[in-house]
Amino acid sequence: MTTPPQEVTQILDAIAGGDRHAAEQLLPLVYGELRKLAKAQMDQEAAAHTLQPTALVHEAYLRLVGDGSGAELKWDSRGHFFAAAARAMRHILVERARRRGRIKHGGDRGRQALDDEQASFEPKDLDMVALDDALTRLEAHNDQVCQVVMLRYFAGLGVEETAKALGIGTTTVKAQWNYARAWLHRQMAGSP
Repeated sequence: MTTPPQEVTQILDAIAGGDRHAAEQLLPLVYGELRKLAKAQMDQEAAAHTLQPTALVHEAYLRLVGDGSGAELKWDSRGHFFAAAARAMRHILVERARRRGRIKHGGDRGRQALDDEQASFEPKDLDMVALDDALTRLEAHNDQVCQVVMLRYFAGLGVEETAKALGIGTTTVKAQWNYARAWLHRQMAGSP
């Protein structure tokens, strides 16, 4: 069941105002949606990852709300909050990918499953570090297009929800989404 956007927005405003109890009220309201978001992001991860969606939700939530004092917290809407959650999850996954890539943590050697009954091993080929680098370049190139990617891909919002969150038309969102996909594909393939 999706929580009414107004209720989430009111609680977000209360958190921004410093109401520590509001932070406790927010998590149960948004947990299901954050869990779906985390699961979608984890499905894009390489098979060797060890982080679970629940842990990703909790770590992202702590980064977003912290101690609930509201000192640095301000979201314009429910969509803005979920975009920030998606960005936090992306950063957590990128940090973990970079940490795994260090020689101290085994460099580029991946974990191998020892299950003899497993017919095949097909790791996902999405490189989170390369994606993060490409998104950083896209953000510098065109911030609004990057925001469309953050809301569509990382926050899992549809075209209409993205348009509403950004205050632009659905046709613009569709065009920017298509542009972003082509641009990111080119960047990640190494083309100029």
